[in-house]
Amino acid sequence: MTAQTQYYVPHGSHWPIVGSVALFMTFVGLSAMLNEASFGLPLMGAGIAILLVMMFGWFGTVVRESEANAYNDQVDRSFRWGMFWFIFSEVMFFAAFFGALFYARTFSLPWLGGEGDGAATNMYLWPGFEALWPSNANGPSQIGGEFRQMGAWGIPAINTLILLTSGVTVTWAHHGLRANRRATLIFGLFLTVALGLVFVGLQAYEYIHAYTDLNLTLGAGIYGSTFFMLTGFHGLHVTIGAIMLIVILARSIAGHFTPDRHFAFEAAAWYWHFVDVVWLGLFFFVYWL
Repeated sequence: MTAQTQYYVPHGSHWPIVGSVALFMTFVGLSAMLNEASFGLPLMGAGIAILLVMMFGWFGTVVRESEANAYNDQVDRSFRWGMFWFIFSEVMFFAAFFGALFYARTFSLPWLGGEGDGAATNMYLWPGFEALWPSNANGPSQIGGEFRQMGAWGIPAINTLILLTSGVTVTWAHHGLRANRRATLIFGLFLTVALGLVFVGLQAYEYIHAYTDLNLTLGAGIYGSTFFMLTGFHGLHVTIGAIMLIVILARSIAGHFTPDRHFAFEAAAWYWHFVDVVWLGLFFFVYWL
């Protein structure tokens, strides 16, 4: 069946309004829960449930349209540009957190320690504060108590190896798809998903170790805040990427995709390579330095 020669215009869909209602319920519920309202958690849970239903239904519609060959090359280009801008927005998202880390280490700590324009601040407000990273980085008042830094050469190094290996396996799967070797495609995707789930499991164990053994929490000053914000959001992105690859794996087993038309696979692979690159920055700037 040949692709459509005209740009595909989807029919009227109810999924956008369903998604809007779900997001509204989720965030209102979250706000209410943070303010200790009794209805907050149930409302947020209902919103998340509706959001999942919306995603399953809407993505299912797109899959069926794709398998019906309703999209032409122009639609394919639209999808690619959409995914490009989505990943670009994610790059800017992480750039903001890396920027906060850079500002704290390069400017704020030296100022608090008495360098440059911070001499008066150090002299009159916090005399004796040493601009060290991260031992004294929980602030001049030592809010959060003493904590220890997360080392680089344990679980973080293992997770780095895991993510780099997963980048190889997803690329191997892509080559298998382009060569029309479905067994290679499926096995490569299976290995990638397995490595991603192992990564998330090890990071969860690392967080437990940080809280119970190192007293490294979100309340451990700027180091704790930036550590958990950067690694936590990255872990969320790895989880989302793993879910995407699980869907692609299921579709591959079902016989979807051809060597010439498989943008859904490529989109998931781009996203996975993105989280790999972000992790390299995290390992170098958060764990190692």
